[in-house]
Amino acid sequence: MKRESFQSRLGFLLVSAGCAIGIGNVWKFPYVAGQNGGGVFVLFYLLFLLIMGVPVLTMELAVGRASRKSAVLAYKALEPSGSKWHIHGWFCLLGCYLLMMYYTTVAGWMLGYFFKFVSGSLNGLQDSELDAAFGAMLRNPGEMTIFMGLTVLLGFLVCSLGLRKGLERITKVMMIGLLALIVLLALHSLVLPGALEGVKFYLLPDFQRAAEVGLGSVITAAMNQAFFTLSLGIAAMEIFGSYMSKSNTLVSEAVRICGLDTFVALMAGLIIFPACFSFSVQPDAGPSLIFITLPKVFAHMAGGQFWGSLFFLFMSFASFSTVIAVFENLLASCMDNLGWSRRKSVLVNMIFVFVASLPCVLGYNLWSNLHLIGGRDVLDSEDFLVSNLLLPLGSLVYLLFCVSKWGWGFDKYMAEANTGEGLKMSHRFKYYFQFLLPVLILVILVQGLI
Repeated sequence: MKRESFQSRLGFLLVSAGCAIGIGNVWKFPYVAGQNGGGVFVLFYLLFLLIMGVPVLTMELAVGRASRKSAVLAYKALEPSGSKWHIHGWFCLLGCYLLMMYYTTVAGWMLGYFFKFVSGSLNGLQDSELDAAFGAMLRNPGEMTIFMGLTVLLGFLVCSLGLRKGLERITKVMMIGLLALIVLLALHSLVLPGALEGVKFYLLPDFQRAAEVGLGSVITAAMNQAFFTLSLGIAAMEIFGSYMSKSNTLVSEAVRICGLDTFVALMAGLIIFPACFSFSVQPDAGPSLIFITLPKVFAHMAGGQFWGSLFFLFMSFASFSTVIAVFENLLASCMDNLGWSRRKSVLVNMIFVFVASLPCVLGYNLWSNLHLIGGRDVLDSEDFLVSNLLLPLGSLVYLLFCVSKWGWGFDKYMAEANTGEGLKMSHRFKYYFQFLLPVLILVILVQGLI
């Protein structure tokens, strides 16, 4: 069966960036930046994205493009005879399933809040009532199941149409809408009274403020965020390498994907921080920033229902672009490894992902007493396995596979990465890739486990 391919370069870039652009950019990035002193964190984040994110992204894309297959068969096609690198492909698949077991729930929260703002059900509520609204949603398994189920159903519906007619076509529209929304929302935040103080906090490096948090923890937080923002290590990006053309070098494509990903993360901060400072709300509120802090900001704002609706529509687009990208990986793996049709893969995966996502939904209500890894609830336990274990470990495997003589090998990786027009990877990076980059990834892995 002939391998599907993207219709256009723009399609590949927007789908790949859509996979990277998700809750990590628009939810986690602003609150982690807020907790770590703003500007200095952003500075180190950009540095680590360049020296860690771009290289590992080219490696995952290279494995996909050279093999034209999903993770397990990609390793089998490229690994030396008798070696067992392909075992990691199964862990990639496990990582994608685990990620979707809680990501669909959080995407459902975004969708739920969009409907709350559009319907006006949050209008006229006092701050204490807005605080309680999020908790009330978490305690309602029916409501959460509906929005999680809607996310799963719509995601697989898009993927059922195929790579070009489904994923590429829908993501193009959604990403262009997302980029337009984010610019509009940022411009609106910037003209609020007192907004400039928020911009200064966010973008002007203040080493004194960073020292109060602890410069070491600011740097490690930036390193973690830069690493996790691209969803590397579980073949979520590898699959799009398998669909892409050889017209452009992988460095060029990786830089563009990282650029789009970073643009959205930075703009999310430009929406949130000026608004927080304008309405005297703490910018370091942590994970509750989106669902508890911001609804209060919108409640006090002229046209708050309109701006709140647009904000959660943007958040829904950001989370949904990741959902359909990872769903495509699951489908491609079933079609490649089991020989299933796309239709059969959609039906089986849709039922499985829905059922497997229920524990996360129930972990906030009926199963709220259930504590798993280190006393964490269901969502945090699943996130711990993916973010702290499978992503860094998987990235290390991709890295070693591409640069060591026991794997695919540095020269073959370089030949693939530099095929096409655009920026080329220099052979002078060989020792950095072989010796220093693995140590940086190990630091992230050890830190995450501690």
